[in-house]
Amino acid sequence: MRKYSKRKSLGDIMPHHIRFVFPFTAIVGQEKMKKALLLNAVNPRIGGVLIRGQKGTGKSTAVRALADLLPEIKVVKDCPFNCNPDNPREMCDSCYDKYAKGEQLPWIKRKIKIVNLPLNATIDRVAGTLNIEKALREGLKALDPGLLAEANRGILYIDEVNLLDDYIADVLLDVAASGVNVVERENVSVMHPSRFILIGTMNPEEGELRPQLLDRFGLQVEVEPITDPALQVEIVKRVEEFEADPLAFTAKYEEKQRELKLIVEKARQLLPKVQISDKLLQEVANVCSQLSVSNRAPIVVTRTAKTIAALSERANVEKNDVLEAMEFALPHRMRKKPFEQPYVSREKLEEIISKDCLNIEAK
Repeated sequence: MRKYSKRKSLGDIMPHHIRFVFPFTAIVGQEKMKKALLLNAVNPRIGGVLIRGQKGTGKSTAVRALADLLPEIKVVKDCPFNCNPDNPREMCDSCYDKYAKGEQLPWIKRKIKIVNLPLNATIDRVAGTLNIEKALREGLKALDPGLLAEANRGILYIDEVNLLDDYIADVLLDVAASGVNVVERENVSVMHPSRFILIGTMNPEEGELRPQLLDRFGLQVEVEPITDPALQVEIVKRVEEFEADPLAFTAKYEEKQRELKLIVEKARQLLPKVQISDKLLQEVANVCSQLSVSNRAPIVVTRTAKTIAALSERANVEKNDVLEAMEFALPHRMRKKPFEQPYVSREKLEEIISKDCLNIEAK
């Protein structure tokens, strides 16, 4: 009689260190949140996204799932700053010196990282630490890199960003603005590139963010708990299925993940060719002026509108692209009162644009 071996469990056949991430395409609902994340996957220059909502609305799940959709990048091998071997403007001093001397920089390809910034992280853990004596002799090699080095050319993710220490937040503001992290100690300083997409999640019931930090997030979305019973049932089923057998569940969504990756890749290739008319640019500027938002706002709106067009496989920005971009990029920049909901309706935006168009025609 033929004997059949006992079926091995997942734990027997898979290395224990492998962590399965819930697939992006398996997330139920929350379309605006997913769209904002995809826009940043296509165009990192948008500047990240702040996701506001109660606990248990899928914020962290969506952010972690984004990593699987991001393309691989070339990085200088063994460089702690993830330098780009093809672009001297994206190199640390050490890599640039070798590049300037005509040396070949060895490189590898790897996935873009999502670096988590814990709320209890010290400034040394975030920015890095400096050995003074070694710095005087060897410069950048004296730096013990921190999370800002690891996040260069990747994503810096901060859960409960509204609870972040003020001093750490100020350091992040400076680095996000300049794209460079400067570590100083006793009048000795070293610097390295640190350009990242900033993604934060927060529960507004636990406190708000300062306007200066709010403005650093390119986009913002509000997520609400899903109340449709049918969708709730589907969420429960998918979570249970994933936890019971993550390997099989992940395989089930492999084709959808591949299709979405292809959409992101095509949009990235099309993006440099996307054009926006002077008329639409004028409308963007007029709306931003009337809403008294920062000078960063029209830049973010324009970049986002172009990216929306690229995701729709179009090389020209349309009015609806601009309106959608404004809904993502303006509300968190126009808040005036404490606890005021950061919201602006599509109708309000269209009303402002229509009035401006009439004024222009009247002239």
